Amino acid sequence: MRKVILIIALVLVSNTFFAQSVFDKFDNQDDITTVIVNKKMFTMLSKVDAKDKQSQQYINLIKKLDNLKVFVTSNAKKGNEMKSVADKYQKSAGLEELMRISDKGKNVKISVKSGATDSQVKELLMFIEGSGKEESVLMSLTGNFDIDELSALTEKMNLPGGEELIKAGKGKK
Repeated sequence: MRKVILIIALVLVSNTFFAQSVFDKFDNQDDITTVIVNKKMFTMLSKVDAKDKQSQQYINLIKKLDNLKVFVTSNAKKGNEMKSVADKYQKSAGLEELMRISDKGKNVKISVKSGATDSQVKELLMFIEGSGKEESVLMSLTGNFDIDELSALTEKMNLPGGEELIKAGKGKK
């Protein structure tokens, strides 16, 4: 019985580890700009003294975040690889498509893993497919947050795709 429990625990831990590291292959690659913010950094940022309402919203959100990974490239081949990995991950992780935008050759796809309520999110995956001179952007955000709170994060951290995330928050209501 112990062996069965141990095997199940190892499978669950390895699946969790795989899910968290599926995008790590893009880290430290030429032609890909990477931004990775871990729980420790979010904890440190949450200690900042907020002087206005918008800053307080930002601090309240970052207390709920675990991990942020953003990968940006102008290289079409690497952009296609990022798209392929994002599509496979969306299916394997059970993410639900929240919205899709196609505008002037720019395609944006936002998927989420819902939390306890309709607006609660455990994981958000966004892929912006670049075309021509546009960059491709892959963003993964994990934690337990409300999608409506994302506008504060995108404004303060100046994240690529921020406008799309704000639209997603308004559309989820």
